[in-house]
Amino acid sequence: MAMISETAAPVGPFYDDLHTKYIVTLGDKLDSPTSYEGAVTEHLRVSGVYWSLAALALLRNEDEVDDLMGLTKPIQAATEGTEKNKIRSAIVDWVFQCFDARVGGFGGNCSGENPHDAHLLYTLSALQILAISDSLDDERLDKDAVANYVSSLQNEDGSFSGDEWGEIDTRFTYIAFSCLALLKRLPLPDWSSNSTQVVSEEKPIIDTCKAVKYIMSCRNFDGGFGCVPGAESHAGQVFTCVGALSIAQSLHLLEDADLLSWWLAERQCDSGGLNGRPEKQADVCYSWWILSALSILGRVDWINTGKLGQFILNCQDDEDGGIADRPMDMPDVYHTFFGLCGLSLIGQLEKIGSKEGRNYRQIDPVFALPTDVVTRLGLKAQVISNGGVDVEKRLQLHSILAI
Repeated sequence: MAMISETAAPVGPFYDDLHTKYIVTLGDKLDSPTSYEGAVTEHLRVSGVYWSLAALALLRNEDEVDDLMGLTKPIQAATEGTEKNKIRSAIVDWVFQCFDARVGGFGGNCSGENPHDAHLLYTLSALQILAISDSLDDERLDKDAVANYVSSLQNEDGSFSGDEWGEIDTRFTYIAFSCLALLKRLPLPDWSSNSTQVVSEEKPIIDTCKAVKYIMSCRNFDGGFGCVPGAESHAGQVFTCVGALSIAQSLHLLEDADLLSWWLAERQCDSGGLNGRPEKQADVCYSWWILSALSILGRVDWINTGKLGQFILNCQDDEDGGIADRPMDMPDVYHTFFGLCGLSLIGQLEKIGSKEGRNYRQIDPVFALPTDVVTRLGLKAQVISNGGVDVEKRLQLHSILAI
C-alpha cells in the first residue's frame, strides 16, 4: 500500500549565490580568534569541513569546488577583514595532519602538528573528504592502518565502539561499514545458507554477519531502530541502521519494511517538515535522515514531498545564506548540507537548477556523497524496489532487491 506524494515544486526563491558565499567564507570566520562558533566546534572541524564541501559539491562541479574551497591546492583567505594575503593550506593537506598515527584513525582537528585523538566519526568524515577530492589513493593514506583501526573497535557482540573509550551506538556500525567500503576492505556476508562465513577474504577484517545481527537486535516493535538494543526509535538511528544494512547487502532482513516506512512517514508535521521521533518539532536535518532511509526502502512517495520542499526553502537565510533547523533560526553548515540533501532526494534541487540554468549534482542516499563520486569510486550498496516499481535513476548503480 502506498501513499500519493504531492510533488508540486515548492513556491519561493532559492538563494544559490548566498548559500555558496556562506559556505565558502565559513572556514575563515570560524578560524577567527574571536569566533565563539569556532571555539565550540573546534573538536569536530573535520566533520564541519565535510558538511561544507559536500554541500558545495551539490551546487558546483569538482573544479569550482576546488577553486572556491582550496580542496587540493592552497588558496587566499576568502573572508573580508582577514589578514591581507593570508594563504590557507589545501584542505586535503590539513586532513592528513589530523591523522592519529598512534591508532590509525583521524581526529576531529589538529593543534599545529598534533592531531586530536582519533574517532570513528571523524575518520569517516576524513575519508569522505578524500573521496570528494579523488584523493583516496594519496600515498599519505595508510589504508591498512585505517582499516585495522576500524576493525579494532568491533566488540564481541558485533557492535562497534566510537573510539578507545568504548561508547557503543548503531551509528558506529554504519560508519565502520562506510569506512571499509570506501577503502574497499568490507567483507560482505553470505546469506545463502545458515553459514556465518563471509565471502570476501580468508581472514575477514571484521565480522560483518555479527555486526548485521547486532543491528537487527536494535529494532523495536514500532519498526524503528535505537542506538542500542531496547533504546527508543529515532530517525537518525533508522538511517544508520538501514544504511548499514544497505552497504552490507542485507536489506532482506527487513521482513516488514512497510512498518518501518510508516513510522518514518508519520514523522511529517503540519509544517511539512520532519521530526526525529513522536511529539518533537520538525527539523531540516531529518530531511536527510528520513528521506535517505525512505529512498533506500523505495518509499519516498509516502510523504508529501511538496510540503517538505517548501519547509526547507522557508528555513533559508535570505540575507546571509545558509539553511537553519527551522524557519527564522540561525543557519549552520550542518543544516545547510542536510537541507540541500533533502531538496535533492525529492528531486526539487534538480528542478530548481534547471529553472536557474545550473546543473546541480545529486546526493547518494547511502554514502552521503554526490552520485558521480559514488560512481567514480565504484561503490555499490543495495536498495529496495517496492512492489516491482523501477527505482529512480540515481539508485540504479546499486544492487536492487525486489520486494
